[in-house]
Amino acid sequence: MAEKQSILGRMTQLAKANINALIDRAEDPQKMLDQMVRDYTNSIAEAEDAVAVTIGNLRLAEADYDEDVRAANEWGTKAQAAVAKAHELRAAGNEEGAQKMENLAKIALERQITAEKEARDAEPMIASQREVVTKLKDGLNIMRSKLEDLRSKRNQLVARAKSAEAQNKVQDAMSSINVLDPSTEIGRFEESVRRQEAIALGKAEVSSSSLDEQFAQLTSSSANDEVESRLAALQATVAPEQIES
Repeated sequence: MAEKQSILGRMTQLAKANINALIDRAEDPQKMLDQMVRDYTNSIAEAEDAVAVTIGNLRLAEADYDEDVRAANEWGTKAQAAVAKAHELRAAGNEEGAQKMENLAKIALERQITAEKEARDAEPMIASQREVVTKLKDGLNIMRSKLEDLRSKRNQLVARAKSAEAQNKVQDAMSSINVLDPSTEIGRFEESVRRQEAIALGKAEVSSSSLDEQFAQLTSSSANDEVESRLAALQATVAPEQIES
């Protein structure tokens, strides 16, 4: 019984364990959860063995109790039959035979009383055993549920750890190539390209200014030619006499 109570106490303690609090205090939650899963699995196996033994003992006690009850009934029936036979023999004048039957009845009654006493003595123990078995079964169910919680949390933790590791790698890779930082190689190359583009724009403006001046000079020369041409035409239309007068 002491061993059973010890197993029951351990089961109750494990079943009431605050898993979240244990995880928060652990330096390496994944390793701690792996160890807890192993411990829980081993404890459940031990508890199952203890429950099996307890149930087996209970079934034997119940079988003995049923046998005592059956024996008490049988001895009672035999005692009744012996008393009836004694009455029959005494009525027939066979006192010696009646005495023998009464002696047999007494023996049957003694055995009936013994069987009834054994049955009564076994009843509290059987009731206690049944209560222990019920608590052990409930404890086992709680432990199995806690074990599933542990396994679920362990799997979630591993998944989260892998996700965090992948995110950290991505962030590290991104931080090593910051295109917005002019101190990086890419920033310096971008600045060089911008300077080359600016020089090209300047040359384009210079070239555009030179062409504009040439076109302006060409336009001015054409205008002078037009003036000279029109003057000559006017001079040709004026009559000589108009000139002489």
